[in-house]
Amino acid sequence: MSGSNDYYVPHSSQWPIVATIGLFVLFFGFALLLNDMAAGKWIMLVGVGVLIYMLFGWFGTVIRESEGGYYNSQVDTSFRMGMGWFIFSEVLFFAAFFGALFYVRNLAVPWLDEAELLWPGYDGGWPTAGPEGPQVLGPDTKVQSAGFFSTIGAWGLPMWNTIILLTSSVTCTFAHWAFVKGQRARIIFWLAVTVALGSTFLYIQAYEYHEAYTVYGLTLGTGIYGSTFFMLTGFHGLHVTIGTLILLIVMLRVIRGHFTEQNHFAFEGAAWYWHFVDTVWLGLFVFVYVL
Repeated sequence: MSGSNDYYVPHSSQWPIVATIGLFVLFFGFALLLNDMAAGKWIMLVGVGVLIYMLFGWFGTVIRESEGGYYNSQVDTSFRMGMGWFIFSEVLFFAAFFGALFYVRNLAVPWLDEAELLWPGYDGGWPTAGPEGPQVLGPDTKVQSAGFFSTIGAWGLPMWNTIILLTSSVTCTFAHWAFVKGQRARIIFWLAVTVALGSTFLYIQAYEYHEAYTVYGLTLGTGIYGSTFFMLTGFHGLHVTIGTLILLIVMLRVIRGHFTEQNHFAFEGAAWYWHFVDTVWLGLFVFVYVL
């Protein structure tokens, strides 16, 4: 047990080393995969397995320390500062991709159009026409023709996913109110709803990706539009996946009797992350789908 004036310093841990090994194996396998080596995907799976093992072990250690009463207000402040800086780094991460989209769309493409460096008569409109592929129009007015491929309009699946994520922010806030009031049954209910909404978002995005590849001819190889579209939406989908898993773990911990009205930062950190992910989607919806 930690005294009120003691700052708990954990004993030496193997988990940072295990995490480093897992990341190295994962990226080594990815490098092999990019070079069309069959062993790449299997090495990647080994890396993913090591990382999953590390996450269960490291998070389990932190949970046991928290439930064992080792943490005081100073440690809680450290956790909050760490989560704040982590989210700030994520802001910069997405800012880089939004900045790339702005640069390409508003500066590079118009300049190439004016200079005609690619080929005579190059029309630098947006979205740019990528390498020749299936010229397919969508089944309704939600899809706009883009030459060699078709873009996915904003007012179909993306609009529904926007509604789903905004609703999930509301349900996550309801869960927070239930935490403050100590209403454990309501906490579980609203967390379950939030997890279900996040999972629904991911299902719709997977369906959208399948449709983009098989119907609209939109892939990572269809010019700068395709690459920016999949990089932005793909990394956001990864963050939604992480956020959904974190909220699911918090819900399971609530079911096991963890947390109190005063001590539930694991949920607060997850809620901060979830609201950040939802805010990023709003910007993505406007700048990628609408404009």
